[in-house]
Amino acid sequence: MNDLYKTKQSREIYRGPFFSLREYLVEYPDGGEKKRIILEHPGAVAAVPLLPDGKIVMVRQFRKAAGRVTLEIPAGKIDSGESPEDCIRRELIEETGYRPGRLRHLRSYYPSFGISTEIIHVFLAENLQPTRRTPADESYLEPVILPLEEVKRLITAGKIMDSKTIIGIQELERM
Repeated sequence: MNDLYKTKQSREIYRGPFFSLREYLVEYPDGGEKKRIILEHPGAVAAVPLLPDGKIVMVRQFRKAAGRVTLEIPAGKIDSGESPEDCIRRELIEETGYRPGRLRHLRSYYPSFGISTEIIHVFLAENLQPTRRTPADESYLEPVILPLEEVKRLITAGKIMDSKTIIGIQELERM
């Protein structure tokens, strides 16, 4: 089925530090053509950092696209040549000051495959060991520790609207 849709042209229209935009001319099975602009992204990771007492390590940060301060699970963009597991280990130290002793893959998903190539890999991070936080560009983040029930209440109340957080908590609940 995929071979019925042919890319006739492709050109990069923007390159930024985290993603690029590419315009495609796609020929459909009926012979029609459509332009598509795709956000090309290297992928991202997220983790539900679970403490032994059942609490979750979250991060509070300002998100310009949402126009507000959000509460979400730690996450970040995969760097070139980096595995999702190595990336989430790095991000957890940078954002929370915890090193995971164990990572379990929960789910990978496309947050917006209508317009983006980004895939987010969500992990459960357990056996967390406190370590020195290395904020990199995350100095504006605030780690927050909350009981799982409070995180679920905030999701139900619509206070947490972040897809990776909602999916991570749902996957934790299914385990």
